[in-house]
Amino acid sequence: MINTKNFGDEMKGLGFDFYSGVPCSFLKSLINYAINDCDYVMAANEGDAVAVASGARLGGKKSVVLMQNSGLTNATSPLTSLNFTFKLPVLGFVSLRGEPGVKDEPQHELMGQITEKMLALMKIEWAYLSADETEASLQLKQANAFIEEGRTFFFVVKKGTFGDVKLNPQPLKQVSNLKLKKSSSKQSYPIRTQALKAVSDLVDQRTVLLATTGKTGRELFEVEDKPNNLYMVGSMGCISSLGLGLAMARPDKKIIVIDGDGSALMRMGCFATNAYYQPKNLLHILLDNNAHDSTGGQATVSHIVDFASMASAVSYPVALQVNTLVELEEAIKQWTLDNELTFIHLRIAQGSPPELGRPAVKPFEVKDRLIKFMA
Repeated sequence: MINTKNFGDEMKGLGFDFYSGVPCSFLKSLINYAINDCDYVMAANEGDAVAVASGARLGGKKSVVLMQNSGLTNATSPLTSLNFTFKLPVLGFVSLRGEPGVKDEPQHELMGQITEKMLALMKIEWAYLSADETEASLQLKQANAFIEEGRTFFFVVKKGTFGDVKLNPQPLKQVSNLKLKKSSSKQSYPIRTQALKAVSDLVDQRTVLLATTGKTGRELFEVEDKPNNLYMVGSMGCISSLGLGLAMARPDKKIIVIDGDGSALMRMGCFATNAYYQPKNLLHILLDNNAHDSTGGQATVSHIVDFASMASAVSYPVALQVNTLVELEEAIKQWTLDNELTFIHLRIAQGSPPELGRPAVKPFEVKDRLIKFMA
């Protein structure tokens, strides 16, 4: 059995001091260590945890994700389309619930059989974490070498690997909405390109602009390609979690996230996580056209969702519904003055420019130049 405190301190010595995850009893001691001694983000699900950790990595933090192997299925999208595609590595620990030959709950049986296969299929380097402290230390150094090469690495953790670490008292901070405002003007339904241009025109040299997957990123590239832009591909629903991790890692930068209604609906738990950690340098904008525009215009259910009230209910400090481009621009300018986590919802028209292209810069090149920009 590993002395978890010693192991965690060794990880910290290698630079791993930012964690995000979802609890598992096999990993509870490492999670307790992370909460006690490092920065730890309590994610709503494992995919969000990967995105948060990836955002922190984008901001220069060597980050760690912790999850049960059942949650590996939830994390598949960002692991394959964010970490792999952008060459953005994280260090992972995944428990081996349902290990063949070991008695466990029935829901873990299949995942216990396929955990290693899933990691291999996702082209993730992995190893069983040894319960021998000396061997585990050597494995950690090897894992760090993969991370330094830009490759994600996961440890598969069997029951009883980590020695006990007691969780220190964990006082939860109280957060609340300070401002909920909904426009009384007539909705103008601008097209997405107009909204993106309005946002892009207000971005200065201290601000990073993150665009969600689909036509949002593609249109932003055509509006104005800049080194402080990132165009998400895949990882649907993960853009604000990526922004959260980046905002926490780089409080010296302003981070604007441009979300879509389909994306926001897919991972609504991240709203609560964003609101709890409340990075003041994060602006979350939702452009809502009530459709999956990049896949043929199929409807979403966003027309029945009051997003501003929802953001207020989970304690975004500022939650706004705007109806015009002028109101959007005024809200962005106010955010730069208020310095508070802010959510802005704008309904837009469906459709996009004809013959819409795709970014001519590869995702990992977009990532590399953004890192250079932030430096």
